[in-house]
Amino acid sequence: MALNMPLIERILLVESDPDISDLIARQALKPLGYQVDIVTDAGSAIKKALQTPPDLVIANLNLPGLSGKDLLVALSSQGMHAPLLIVAAKGQEQDVIQAFRLGATDVLLWPARDAEVVSAVERVLTQVRETYARRHLDEQLKEVNENLQHKVGELTSMIAIGKAVVSITDRRVLFERIVEGALHVSGADLGWLLLRDDHSKNYILTAHKNLPEAWAKKMGQTLDDGVSSLVALSGESLLIHGAPLQKFKVAALGGSVAVTPIKVHNEVIGLMIVVRKTQKPFGETEQTLLEAVADYASISLVNERLFRAIQQNAEAARAGEKRQNDLFQSLRLAVQKDLDGILYPLGLILTGKTGPLNAEQRQALSSANAAAQRLSELVVHETPDG
Repeated sequence: MALNMPLIERILLVESDPDISDLIARQALKPLGYQVDIVTDAGSAIKKALQTPPDLVIANLNLPGLSGKDLLVALSSQGMHAPLLIVAAKGQEQDVIQAFRLGATDVLLWPARDAEVVSAVERVLTQVRETYARRHLDEQLKEVNENLQHKVGELTSMIAIGKAVVSITDRRVLFERIVEGALHVSGADLGWLLLRDDHSKNYILTAHKNLPEAWAKKMGQTLDDGVSSLVALSGESLLIHGAPLQKFKVAALGGSVAVTPIKVHNEVIGLMIVVRKTQKPFGETEQTLLEAVADYASISLVNERLFRAIQQNAEAARAGEKRQNDLFQSLRLAVQKDLDGILYPLGLILTGKTGPLNAEQRQALSSANAAAQRLSELVVHETPDG
């Protein structure tokens, strides 16, 4: 929490002399708007300071009973850190030095005029204001730094999920990473991922983190948490906590729940659920981050479907190519068989064993035999891809 300087600064005056008290409080400080509490001894000062911590203590060194120096020691031992302006008479230099060693902030030598009182008080309170301002700035810087670190952590988680979506091919590992990322960006304690089965249309527990055993054993099965079905119907994120959550089964796991739909073309194909054990509600920032994680999950599922389609097409192409090769081989064998049936009788006739041939017959048969030989060689050496 940032520290702010009070609008009205409270001063505790410890003074047994009514004339000095009157000059300091009534004449000098109250007209300027300071709230001045007056006590006459150190014991009353300690009690008052503990009840209502002042912004400045003005104390006379010459108090009855406990001295001003004793008051310094007592306030310090009680953990009081308000600055102390001591009032000392001229000639008490040694006591003033000791008071400074004990932690006094400044000194007002008496007798003094009201203007000198105001000057001394303003001098000390200026230091107080500067201290408060530094503390306030430190708190602001700390808060900004914490917010920045938180944003860096969120961005790092989102980048990690993005990398996982494009690099991890193991479906189980990928979905586990997505659930872990959802827990990190939302500050949740446990979570799980439900994906819709294409055939039964039921939502199946696909991945989880920190689920109790009774719920975790539902891996690969439908999981009814009571709230996911509402989001499956609406297609809108649901943030619920506290008393309204108690009527749902998931209340057994925690006090605050966020359910985010995973959609493809506005169709809910999955549900991401994260739970905080406390009733601290999820806000708009967590919802936005969870929806971004859900988008990554959607991308991964689309990629998986595309990959399966490519695999199926590749397998179909390979099967078609095999059928084509088998057909080609069958045709080649058939053609070769027929060619063999042609070449043998042609060769036999050309030898003259079946009877004499005239020149024209021999020429025609020789041309036919040569053509059949060339065709046979082509059939033997030809491959399906040409």
